[in-house]
Amino acid sequence: MSSVLDPEVPAGAYDLFLPEALPAAQAQRVWTPADGPLPTLYLSHGAPPLLDDGPWLRELFDWAQSMPKPTGILIVSAHWETAPLMLSATAAHTPLVYDFGGFHPRYATLTYDTPDASALARRVAAAMPDTEPVHQHPTRGLDHGAWIPLMAMYPLGDVPVLQLSMPTHDPRRLLDLGARLRDLRAEGVLVIGSGFMVHGLPFITRDMLRGAVPAWSSDFDAWAADALARGDVDRLANWQHDAPGMPYAHPTPDHYTPLFVALGAAARPDAPARTTIEGYMIGMSKRSIQTAA
Repeated sequence: MSSVLDPEVPAGAYDLFLPEALPAAQAQRVWTPADGPLPTLYLSHGAPPLLDDGPWLRELFDWAQSMPKPTGILIVSAHWETAPLMLSATAAHTPLVYDFGGFHPRYATLTYDTPDASALARRVAAAMPDTEPVHQHPTRGLDHGAWIPLMAMYPLGDVPVLQLSMPTHDPRRLLDLGARLRDLRAEGVLVIGSGFMVHGLPFITRDMLRGAVPAWSSDFDAWAADALARGDVDRLANWQHDAPGMPYAHPTPDHYTPLFVALGAAARPDAPARTTIEGYMIGMSKRSIQTAA
């Protein structure tokens, strides 16, 4: 029997998804100033198996369709931890980073060609203070924390996309970083933190592969959902000490902390956030949220 981890046709669900998604994507209305600032997002990005999960692909696409098409996308991914601050290459058709292993070779042949993002890069650089300038990486493309979910959300690849590196895991510093990006929302830029709400890869069991959800995953997810619904940023920031399910839910912080860039860039970081996607993949919570615009 095939599954998202062993599909009969690698990325076959994406092949089936595209014909139904493309007409709606082509008809999507582009953001205008009359729409006001866009919200910010934190999403669980799923790696290659996302492209074999038809319902999850449609959830991400419907989420994108619920908003006007952004003028640009700035995304902070769990997979680019670099200080000082760096921006990915801005040229159109910048090659992707295939930063995963153990999957069918087809995934490393997929493409996601996006337009030139030089104007967005200049705008992001202008938002940074002299004490923390952003540097331009001349060749780094989008990693899978960016291009895989964006292939579902904006399958036309017609929105300029930039990645901003994550220079720290300190929630307060990331909230401050997000705050510097806040004004971009009023220019139609969609700011995204890309991680995974629970990411206990070293602790996956055979039962989880069969669909079981361990308590360390469901307990952490319930704790995060409650704090997000109440806008309790302080509690979210103290996750390593307050959250149940640790350290199994996040043996490393990289897939959780992009959340704070999204919260920092929101209109009010302490406003309740809305869950847009929930559920589990391989027993790990894929909760994704949208902040109030």
